[in-house]
Amino acid sequence: MTLPLALTQGDPSGIGPELTLRAYAARAVAALPPFFVIADPAQLARVGQALGIDVPIETTTPAAAVATFARALPVVPVGAAVRGDFGVPQPEDAAATMRSIEAAVESVVRGDARAVVTNPIAKSVLYAAGFAHPGHTEFLGELATRHYGGPYRPVMMLWSDELAVVPITIHIPLVEAPRRLTRALIVETGEIVARDLALRFRLAKPRLAFSGLNPHAGEDGALGREEIDTITPAIEALRAKGIDAVGPLPADTMFHKAARAKYDVALCPTHDQALIPIKTLAFERGVNVTLGLPFVRTSPDHGTAFDIAGKGLADATSLIEAIRLAARMTA
Repeated sequence: MTLPLALTQGDPSGIGPELTLRAYAARAVAALPPFFVIADPAQLARVGQALGIDVPIETTTPAAAVATFARALPVVPVGAAVRGDFGVPQPEDAAATMRSIEAAVESVVRGDARAVVTNPIAKSVLYAAGFAHPGHTEFLGELATRHYGGPYRPVMMLWSDELAVVPITIHIPLVEAPRRLTRALIVETGEIVARDLALRFRLAKPRLAFSGLNPHAGEDGALGREEIDTITPAIEALRAKGIDAVGPLPADTMFHKAARAKYDVALCPTHDQALIPIKTLAFERGVNVTLGLPFVRTSPDHGTAFDIAGKGLADATSLIEAIRLAARMTA
């Protein structure tokens, strides 16, 4: 029997519960594989009733989730009552949000699930409950080390049919990016991306394209030396390892359609260089994929959207695509 996917609750005051219900409601049309969500069944039922989403909910176990999926949304209790007021994040729900992530990973470790799909969290809410990580990705890296040894270095990739991108530096102030952008970081990131594109996406020889940090990729040093001193030597090191890597390319000319056809993934020195193009091309369909872990994790490429929580406006397309991609990567 094919294992189900483990879906986390995300922040219950955001749109995660609504997305989960809508994804299950669309399971036949979207041809979704079986999944279960680790959440508070009563809170999910309240959301469905408030928004008029007629989805049957059944409390179950991971082992029974596939059989349950045909008749009801399988919910594995997170072990706590969740308040989840629409649009008003509750600090008392933070522990359940973190526990849901831990339990999803544990399900994969035990062999009860094939991959983890995470609903959006609000880091600011979790910090008060002792969350000590910059985000989901880093927390998953710690959980991987906890269960599999390690250490593991997670890499964030945003994926869509049109474009896949990797920010080499992520959630740091822009002014710090040049200092953090080392040859070692670029080489390590490139190695992880190339390995996982081959392993998880079954690309025989992944094509990696690196953008420059500066305008016009530094214009031979006239606009900055990071390309000469750091990025180019790192690309050469990757090529010496047999990895198909090109660049540094000017970031303003590498994302049009003809340019995208020449590579499988774009790696960019800064967060916005990578995320602006994909969120422009595929905002509703982009998927956040964590590479470099011993298990597959995908997530919608958006946040908790507290401003529309409870209004019935949430679009489940990105979550549906995340579920599909997790299944594809573990087929």
